Amino acid sequence: MPVDTSPADASEPPVIAVVGPTGSGKSELAVELALELDGEVINADSMQFYRGMDIGTAKISVPDRRGVPHHLLDVLQVTEEASVSDYQRQARAVVADIHGRGKRAILVGGSGLYIRAALDVLDFPGTDPGIRARLETELQESGSATLLERLRTIDPVSAGRLGDTRRMVRALEVFELTGRPFSSFMPTREYFRPAVQIGLEVDREMLRERLAQRVHGMVASGLLSEVERLDAAGLRHGRTAPRALGYAQFLRVLDGETDIAQAADATIVATRQFSRRQLTWFRADPRISWLGWQDPALVSKAARLCR
Repeated sequence: MPVDTSPADASEPPVIAVVGPTGSGKSELAVELALELDGEVINADSMQFYRGMDIGTAKISVPDRRGVPHHLLDVLQVTEEASVSDYQRQARAVVADIHGRGKRAILVGGSGLYIRAALDVLDFPGTDPGIRARLETELQESGSATLLERLRTIDPVSAGRLGDTRRMVRALEVFELTGRPFSSFMPTREYFRPAVQIGLEVDREMLRERLAQRVHGMVASGLLSEVERLDAAGLRHGRTAPRALGYAQFLRVLDGETDIAQAADATIVATRQFSRRQLTWFRADPRISWLGWQDPALVSKAARLCR
């Protein structure tokens, strides 16, 4: 499906985005808004793209969708790599389709870069499998310190920001391909088409407890069995899916390196850390309107912002 790159019509309603940390109730609010505004939901959680990754990603169930169409859920096999540039193309095409049918498009998710890829003016450099393979081989042979030092000389901004070797390799690949530092491709806060972003303001201590309870609920619901089934389908061989919260920890249970209780504790810690990073990311965007996650009037206030 081609991407609609034309400017939005002045009469077109803004794209709605519901954002915030994991466990804050984004999916539920998105469904309520869709029912209130005659909308359809577009997933912007990078791990919910994967078929079969349901329990560990807290993917909204079909009954809980309450008849609201949900797009870009279950679109990848666990062996496939999630791509922000592919998502940008797909999400914008879905937005154009939804608006073309006179309905409201509602993005929902906590993957900040994916939200911005859909909403903001943002170009993505291409990829070159040969360059990437060479850099990954060099990483294995020489170690991350050598590549990090090279990145510092050509792109000190990215060198200071990137927290894992995968992103480091990507930054070096982009420089070889384009001659531009990876950091120069970072998005500006300029909407591609009109948008309204609603953030869920949380009580951090309550969220910490909710996240712990959610992980224990996932374990009780069969997370280990889900990971075992996905492992048989090639989970370990994917580039993106095996790093998902919970899945990485419970693969170690299958390997006999830890037990279920330890894996659950490790998942809780990792999930809490991730929620803090999400809050930092979204708090940096002044365009987001924040509403209390437990406000009894949350749906009506959010709908008012969207009208």
